Amino acid sequence: MLPQQHRVRKGNELRNVMRSGTRKGCRNVVVFATPTKNPVPRFGFIVSKKVGNAAVRNLVKRRLRASAWEIIKEGIPNHDVVVRGLPAAAHADYNTLNTDLRNGLRRIGVDISGTQQK
Repeated sequence: MLPQQHRVRKGNELRNVMRSGTRKGCRNVVVFATPTKNPVPRFGFIVSKKVGNAAVRNLVKRRLRASAWEIIKEGIPNHDVVVRGLPAAAHADYNTLNTDLRNGLRRIGVDISGTQQK
């Protein structure tokens, strides 16, 4: 589980990232990211009922949270990131979701090694 300091939880914060951030989509997720002045990177997750029942949605969120925690530990610049799970995520395993999240961040221009790409 992500520590509270690394979470985007309030609806208005999620909307702000989605409206003002850069967006890139993959097969299983859409990643929104915006640079922030917060001292730590933060992640938020949106998985709608279109993905599946509560058990499936929670499984997708747990896998995405675990992937986000790995990315935070590896080093990521201070960004607010919102990850929206798509219906195809219901059938994706952890490695696929992890790859899609990382590819989405790279395509946005966020360097996971801790420095910002130009």
